Amino acid sequence: MGLQPWQWVVAGLLLMTLELFLPSFAALWFGVAALMTALIIWLVPMGLLGQVMIWLGLSIVCCALWFWFVQPRIKNRTKAGLGGSVIIGEIGMISQAVHDGCVGRVRFTVPKVGADEWLCRTADGQALVVGERVIVTGVIGNELVVARK
Repeated sequence: MGLQPWQWVVAGLLLMTLELFLPSFAALWFGVAALMTALIIWLVPMGLLGQVMIWLGLSIVCCALWFWFVQPRIKNRTKAGLGGSVIIGEIGMISQAVHDGCVGRVRFTVPKVGADEWLCRTADGQALVVGERVIVTGVIGNELVVARK
């Protein structure tokens, strides 16, 4: 006995809603795959193992399509060559902690001024942990000055 199609629809919508709170498109594609799985098992009923295998396969296909076709087009829309002030106000996530005035790293979902990861520090020396969302408040050389969002 497998899951009902409406359960896959609910799971897909929950995953797609979760994407609103995550900085990447990972949950979106798992949600799309769950919706497609719901459609398939509505047409062709099958057991739970078959359903999960279809969902995993569709998730892989959706993610692969994202990385091969969509993401490369987004990377071409950077603001490379423009002044560093274009990045001020952008929101990113700390990927390497900032502490004791040391430099950390901030990652953006879409590349900013030619790079998706930048060295960063805080103006007041506050510590920032990995996964914390920050906003760019300034640029000093090749480093960004960030603050908690």
